[in-house]
Amino acid sequence: MLTMLSDPSLAAPAPPATVCGDTSVLRERKKVERESLSEQTVWMLAVRDDRCRVAFGRLFDHFAPRLKGVICRSGMPPNQAEDVVQDVMLTVWRKAAMFDPERAQVSAWIYQIARNRQIDVIRKERRPVPEELKLPEETQEDAAQVLALDQETQKLRAALDRLKPAQREMVEKAYLGELTHADIHKQTGLPLGTIKSRIRLGLERLRHELKEQGLT
Repeated sequence: MLTMLSDPSLAAPAPPATVCGDTSVLRERKKVERESLSEQTVWMLAVRDDRCRVAFGRLFDHFAPRLKGVICRSGMPPNQAEDVVQDVMLTVWRKAAMFDPERAQVSAWIYQIARNRQIDVIRKERRPVPEELKLPEETQEDAAQVLALDQETQKLRAALDRLKPAQREMVEKAYLGELTHADIHKQTGLPLGTIKSRIRLGLERLRHELKEQGLT
């Protein structure tokens, strides 16, 4: 299970703030600027500028499961994928000062860190790097594609939230938790027939929701 990492650097005190000019005007300008940004970007800026651990926790909760899903789909075992995600999010904390919202979406910036880390792991194991992880020569990652993927993931989560609680629980355990029907039976004590029925009905409803949103 992914949990927010514990690292001594996370407890480091923020550097003292400096005052320059009319601070009330500066605060108002920052407020206006941040109101036009995505929620995730605002969290990232809070980490970058204020070393805010609450904002980092929100970033972790938002991106960690998404990163794990992307990494697992490339063939990496779940346990190893979790280790990579922990490393990536620690890098996000430590290198937050490098983030520039004018150069990249926060999702693109974090996914790039994840891809670099994943390639490092694969190379250390002396395995060929999958083609989908290789960057084309003289090109950069298409931030729009990454953002589109993130938006689709948010729509999927919204569709899941509209399922009946019992159906949603079974679908999440089977597909997000990567549990078999037998594993779910051991966890919940529910009959296998009930588990299969809830998953089937949940998936039917989910497909309907996604079709209405143009994602299928």
